[in-house]
Amino acid sequence: MSNSHHPTEPETAGGAESLPAARPGTVAGSDGGGRDDDGRRSPVGRLAATVERLRREVRAAQAEADGRALIELAKGILVERLGCGPTQAARQLAELAEQAGMAPLEFAVEVINQASRDRLSEVATAFLANTAGGVESTDATESGSCAVRLRAAESGALAAPDTQTVAESLMEHALRPLGAEAVAIWALGGDGSLSLAGSAGFSVAEAGRWRYVPPGVATVARRGLGETTGHWIGSLSESGLPSIGRHQHPDGGRVAVPAGTGGRIHGVLEIVWPSPLEPQSPQIVRQVEALAELCAHTLETSAPRQPDGDGRPGVLPDVAELMDLADGLHDPALVLVPHLDNGGELVDFRIHHVNNRFLDPSGRPRGVVNGSLLLEAYPMVAGESELFEQIERVYATGEPFRARRVRLTALVDDVPLAAVADIGITRHGGCVLLIWRTENETARLASLLQHAQRLGRIGGFEENLLTGEITWNAQLYSLYGKTPASGPVPLEDLPAHAHPDDTVAIGRFLRTLLHHRRPASTAFRLQRPDGVTRHIRVVAEPELDSDGRLFVVRGAYQDISAHHWTEVALAATRDQLAHSEQQASERNRLTLQLQHAIMPPAQAPLDAPGLQVAVRYRPAETQQLVGGDWYDAVVLPSRLVLLCVGDVAGHGIDAATTMVVLRNALRGLAVTGAGPAQLLSWLNMVAHHLTGGVTATAVCGLYDPERHTLRWARAGHLPPVLVRDGEATPLPLVKGMLLGAVPQATYEEHEVQLAIDDTLLMYTDGLIERRDRSVEESLTQLLAAARTLRPTLEQQLDRLLTYSRSDTDDDTCIVGVRVA
Repeated sequence: MSNSHHPTEPETAGGAESLPAARPGTVAGSDGGGRDDDGRRSPVGRLAATVERLRREVRAAQAEADGRALIELAKGILVERLGCGPTQAARQLAELAEQAGMAPLEFAVEVINQASRDRLSEVATAFLANTAGGVESTDATESGSCAVRLRAAESGALAAPDTQTVAESLMEHALRPLGAEAVAIWALGGDGSLSLAGSAGFSVAEAGRWRYVPPGVATVARRGLGETTGHWIGSLSESGLPSIGRHQHPDGGRVAVPAGTGGRIHGVLEIVWPSPLEPQSPQIVRQVEALAELCAHTLETSAPRQPDGDGRPGVLPDVAELMDLADGLHDPALVLVPHLDNGGELVDFRIHHVNNRFLDPSGRPRGVVNGSLLLEAYPMVAGESELFEQIERVYATGEPFRARRVRLTALVDDVPLAAVADIGITRHGGCVLLIWRTENETARLASLLQHAQRLGRIGGFEENLLTGEITWNAQLYSLYGKTPASGPVPLEDLPAHAHPDDTVAIGRFLRTLLHHRRPASTAFRLQRPDGVTRHIRVVAEPELDSDGRLFVVRGAYQDISAHHWTEVALAATRDQLAHSEQQASERNRLTLQLQHAIMPPAQAPLDAPGLQVAVRYRPAETQQLVGGDWYDAVVLPSRLVLLCVGDVAGHGIDAATTMVVLRNALRGLAVTGAGPAQLLSWLNMVAHHLTGGVTATAVCGLYDPERHTLRWARAGHLPPVLVRDGEATPLPLVKGMLLGAVPQATYEEHEVQLAIDDTLLMYTDGLIERRDRSVEESLTQLLAAARTLRPTLEQQLDRLLTYSRSDTDDDTCIVGVRVA
């Protein structure tokens, strides 16, 4: 009896669409049926027709299987309700469907809806009611298929072995009839991450790229977590949010709906439309929410189970460990478990446990609070502090919440008691841990004020000029060296307690305050009864009554003795510093003169055949940072040209003198005819033994004008840059340790063949060094600047100095060589 319905009905009801026949076998000279020009069917056409026929059979079989599952479920309901056997239930189902004028499958879904009375029933009933009224459509077949599609999707989801199959079932039965193109089911992790649990309509590569989204990454799916009704987007390109399949349908509509049960979100259902999405009717919105609820049940059952509890009655599996954790905390804590209504909706949280350090804001004992519902014990948490909404969100998403000094209100005996608290909320399994540290705000502010007055040595006063009443606080009596029994001092008597030399300043203060009735302040020396003199600053402001008369003066005294003596000490220190700065400036001036005498900022042209040589030296911008950068360019007796730059570590006179030693030593060693590697090896010995442990870097090269070759070596220095045919590249980074680090060191030597118009640049790190980027990035910028050739070599070096992006205020040397 279950197979008595028409074969085409399950396919239509299940949401399968009649697709146009694929034509992979159609070629030039054949018709759409795969026939040649002479009317005979081609082999490719036959294969295409066979594939299409098999597709239709598979879709029909799937739809028929879904229909049989729903009809069998309806038969089971009739067996239970009517107390009959399966055969009688099948006959009864067919007769009732015939009497109602409905297809057996649609009538079976109606039986299921009436029996279940669940969310799917409500959605299907509302959709059918509005359809009948002409809201959605007047097509009876389309309206009747809504409930069938939802039940078919539910059947497929319940029978699916994994979430991937659920996604495919939802796509086939419920979403494709709505015009959707793809669907993704995201599982929410405990750390706030999203994992792709199932998808349909996306390529395998796209699904693989989006298999995991770390916590905090803004996507369409994550945006849907924070909105109860989901996040609906008309066009993905307008939202600017990344999401799965964004390259496939950049202008398509999107919707991300949280998938949750019992107030807890297990994941997100994301649906993709191929074209921009118009605002949907409430019926479609509720249908999508019902599908999200199906996904929530699937994600809930597929999630890893929590370990069992300790076997105590009434203890949930993950509460026992959380209770032990709360008892071990030094902060007050509550363990909350969700409280659901008969429909499975979250309505409140029950305070399952409070630890020994918990303090109720209203002072109630822990036994009164423990076991009660949160909104019953603290009804005001749903109001101004929005604490309850935060607890709901933490329980739903698993994302922890922290806040300092949150205002809480506890309502006890119709009296609201205000308090502030530092709040921490975290989810552990199916429970919530709430850390709630309260304090009395008024007492805390008073304590802070008292400490501030004591630390700042401040005393406050108020003087009523009409009644003569004067109020001092305890700190002001302490400043005056008086006891409260001796009484306060009126403002007009202030000169009698001050140093005689301060009488004029105090008189000006009183005249501004009492006569001109403006706020005033002054400093004076207070002579206390115990013979101690303190430096005091007094600040006061008048207050007028409604008639404009002065009647109250309020103000404060502050002991500024420490500040006064600090200023005296600072004045003496400034004098001493000025003398030291003058000495240091003179020393730096002499050092700079020495450096400029040996290292002029520019050098006369070098007389070398077929070679243009130019050098530039730029001192540090701060004269106190006299550095140790040096250069040299000289023609040796062998007619070879010595080219070198170096940088001594540090600044000041020691660096300058070391620079002189190394520069002169290299000149003397170069006349021996040794190569660059040997020269640096000897120079390393000089740096190590003769300069007191100072280290330095250097590049040394010997240019042969006849062969146009350059032999060079480096000691911990940046390699030279070769500019050829509009391209700038650094020479190879040959091995070489910095000078002076070890007694003996060997250096690698490299030779480069130069051509006409080649330009070679040697420089120190002051040209490129920056604090906010690496040496590699700075070197890349230098190469870009060096590509632009200038008419003369001097102009080229000047341009490099002008556009240098260095920000370390270090001195800079450049040696430029151009083959003529």
